[in-house]
Amino acid sequence: MSVGEWVSSSMPYLAPHRQSAADAWGAEAAARGGTGRQRIVRAEEVAAPAEVAAAFAGPEGMMVAVRRRVMYLDELPCELTDSYYPLEIARGTALAGTAKIRGGAVRLLAELGHIGVRVREDVIAALPDDEAHEVLRLTAGEPVLRIVRTTLDADDRPFQVDMMTMPAHLQRLRYEIRIG
Repeated sequence: MSVGEWVSSSMPYLAPHRQSAADAWGAEAAARGGTGRQRIVRAEEVAAPAEVAAAFAGPEGMMVAVRRRVMYLDELPCELTDSYYPLEIARGTALAGTAKIRGGAVRLLAELGHIGVRVREDVIAALPDDEAHEVLRLTAGEPVLRIVRTTLDADDRPFQVDMMTMPAHLQRLRYEIRIG
C-alpha cells in the first residue's frame, strides 16, 4: 500500500474503542495492509490559538491542554495533529501527558463522561508553516490540507478540537452522508 492511495475517513476516530484495542490509526492502516504509528511530540498547557478558542466558544488566549502527534504511514510522516482539550477535562488525566493512551483518547474521554454526538469538520487548503514543511518533508510550494475537527457532546458543548495538517497530494477525503 502506498501513502498516495490513502482514502481518509473520519468515522474510525469518533467512537470509543475497547480498552485493549490498538489505536484507531494503527488499526485502520493495518486493515489496509500498511503500518500506522504515531509519535507524541509534546503535551502541555498553552494559550489557545484564536481558531481553537473560537471553536470552544471561549476567549482568545484561553488556556487549554494540547497533545501534538506526528502520524506515520509505512514509516513516512503523513500528518501533524494537535488535539486541544479544555483544562477542566484534561488536567490530571492522560490527555495532559505524552504517553500513549490505551484504547485512545476518545475512549478515555467517554470514561470521563464526554461522548461525542456531533462533529464539525472544516477543510482548508493552504501552504504549510515552517514546522509542518519540515516535519512532513514537503517540497517547496507543496500545499497541505488542514482539517479542523470540533467534537461536541449531547448538550452541544465542544470538548475536543483537532487541528490536522497533511500533504494534499497524499490525501483523498471521503465523507458519506445518510439522509433520512
